[in-house]
This record gives sequence, structure tokens and C-alpha cells, in this order.
Amino acid sequence: MKMLSIIIPVYNEEQNIPNMVQTLDQLLKEHKISYEIIFIDDGSKDQTWEILSSYKNLSYITSIRFSRNFGKEAAISAGLRQVKGDACVVMDCDMQHPPKVIIEMYKLWLTNQFDIIEARKSNRGKESMMHSFFAKLFYKLLKSTSGMNLEGASDFKLLDRKVIDAMNQMPERLTFFRALSSWVGFRTTEVYFEVGERFAGKTKWSYMKLFRYSLNSIASFSTLPMQLVTLSGIIFFIFSIILGINTLYNLFSGTAEVGFTTVILLLLIIGSVIMFSLGIIGYYLSKIYEEVKARPKYIISEIISDDK
Repeated sequence: MKMLSIIIPVYNEEQNIPNMVQTLDQLLKEHKISYEIIFIDDGSKDQTWEILSSYKNLSYITSIRFSRNFGKEAAISAGLRQVKGDACVVMDCDMQHPPKVIIEMYKLWLTNQFDIIEARKSNRGKESMMHSFFAKLFYKLLKSTSGMNLEGASDFKLLDRKVIDAMNQMPERLTFFRALSSWVGFRTTEVYFEVGERFAGKTKWSYMKLFRYSLNSIASFSTLPMQLVTLSGIIFFIFSIILGINTLYNLFSGTAEVGFTTVILLLLIIGSVIMFSLGIIGYYLSKIYEEVKARPKYIISEIISDDK
């Protein structure tokens, strides 16, 4: 029987873990699926690790604890390297990724027709209009800059062992799992789900965290923002030629006027473009700097597993 691994990153999810363990255990046993559950505690500050430690006698649960908060992408990477199954499912712990969809993805995978089964949102659930607007804006920007259509995409997906091995071979530190699993290729299909309500607690994603996450994601899969610098230079070069011709015409026709308004406006515009361009270049340089330092994506302080 093929084994399925469930990867669940957690951060301050003390209220959700027991319910998730019970739900998955009941669901997967009901469908006679061999499985393991891998929890990655991403530096939680509540009783998350204590709860995970209480499952140390359950051989099908592996718990990994980071030395601090390294982020969800690092937690997923750690989970992928721990997988023992023939395939894995990555999902959240708050029940917004409905566990019953796992069965649908698992059955599709068993047909040997697909290596990646993407679970996409048929709706975004209960979220603010502002959050929904910026989410749609992010996906449109990502599609226009990288060509990847991730509208409705999530981290909720099933990966075959060959996909897991391919992703584990990638040395980059700054990853965007949601897009990286599409970039690797392989035979892919989609299933759709309705976002459920959180079982307990509230989201850990603030608007500032989402903004940084969006910038990192776009920078990981596109250099188009760098090309905006070149585009701005071309536009202002053409503008300067037109303005130069107009100035010479006014000079020779005797209609030139003395004044600083035009000069000041030009200085402000050009200065703003230069600073904006330097900001884009500096951001990409900072990402290169983080990569070349080659520090590990995460540091594990403790593992509870039956793998001796």
C-alpha cells in the first residue's frame, strides 16, 4: 500500500492541533490510507510544542521544532525533507483547507496520471474587502511578471515522490512554494475547494507580512521590475529629446521665457525616478546577498520521531 505524508506547518496553533490530528486520523483510517503526519513548529510562543510533544508515543506523527520563527516557506521545506511516503500533501492546520479534499487528491494520484494535484480555491472564504483586493492584485502582478497563473492557488496540494525529490535538490533559500511547485512541471491537474472557517484562533498574517511575502514572491520568479528601470530611462530619454527640441525652437524664435518652474519639476521627476530605480536594484541586490551568504533556511532544535 502506498504511503501518504501530511505536512502541516504550525505557528501558535495550540487550539487547532488536537482537532486536526483527530480529524485526519479518523478520515484516513476510514479510507484505509497508510499515512504519517509531519508537524513543523515554526518557533511558536504558545503551548504548540508541548501539545506536539504529547504525541511522542504515536509512531505516525513526527514533530519538528525550529530554534526560532523562520517562516512558512522554511517550514514547508523542512517538511519536504522529512517525508517518508510515496506522496505528500501540504496543508494548513486551521481547517481552512478541508481534510476531505485529501481523499479526492489521493484517488487522482493513485491513477498514476498526475504527479501534482493543485487544490485551488473556488471562493476566498470570509475575508475583508481590502485583503481580497490586494490578493487579486498580487496574483495579477505575478501573472504579468512571471507568466504564472496562480489565481485561486494555495499551498494545499499533493506532490508525488519524484516532485518532492526534485524540489529537495534546489539549493535556493528564498523560495515561494506555491509557484515553485508549478515551475518544476510534471503532470498536473486541479481540484477545487471552498475555504472553510478557522476552527479556532485567528490568522497570523498581518498586512505588513503579506506585503513582504508578496515582494519576495515576485522577486523570486521575475526580473521584470529590474526592466522597469531600463524602461524609465528610455521614456525620459525620449522626453528629454522632445523637450530639447522645443527649447531650441523657443530660443531661436525669440519666445523663450526665463523661469525655474520647468527646471524644478524636471529635477523632482528625474530624481524620483532615479531613487525608485535604485530602490528596485537595491532590493534585488539584497536578495542576492542573502543567497550568497548560504545560511541554512532553518535551524532545527528538536525532533520527535520514531525514526531512530
